[in-house]
Amino acid sequence: MVMREKPHIVFVAGDLYDGTAIDAGRAAEPLREMKAPFGAYFVAGNHEQFGDDTKYLHAVSAAGVRVLSNERAEADGLQIIGVPYRHATHDEHFRSVLADIGVDRGRASILLTHAPDRPRIAEEAGISLQLSGHTHLGQFYPWSWMARRIYRQFVYGLSRIGGMQVYTSSGAGTWGPPLRLGSNPEIVIIEFA
Repeated sequence: MVMREKPHIVFVAGDLYDGTAIDAGRAAEPLREMKAPFGAYFVAGNHEQFGDDTKYLHAVSAAGVRVLSNERAEADGLQIIGVPYRHATHDEHFRSVLADIGVDRGRASILLTHAPDRPRIAEEAGISLQLSGHTHLGQFYPWSWMARRIYRQFVYGLSRIGGMQVYTSSGAGTWGPPLRLGSNPEIVIIEFA
């Protein structure tokens, strides 16, 4: 479905895996089809990072998707910054990681980080657009109510904080029970003008 849209670039914001009893290589195999002129990028979510995420990240990388871990990539003049879930959960650590990456405030940038937990920190660092997931828009009640209480305006869709935009996707899959009620799975297409 993703490739039918002929994307210039592809982003996967984590939680590709859910649980440890899985053949990581086989599960990542469909990612081989994600060929885009400016590449495909992945950042680990909390479900990859319940324990040692090495096998998951290796499988994603072996499938041809660039795994970003506290680093910046360049694509046609665009800065693509990737901060995995584990490194974006505390204000000071997240702030330090972004400072070490060295975002050029004079150029457009996209931050790929799993959860929309700390958009204020990303905005302070000069990020233009943050892409996240994590919330699943609650997936089903009562989690949908809890997700809205926790993430407020950043629970789903396009928001703004200061000079930065944030897009939080409901994701394409599920966690725990394979059920959605009131939160549709999605593949997001963003068109830059």
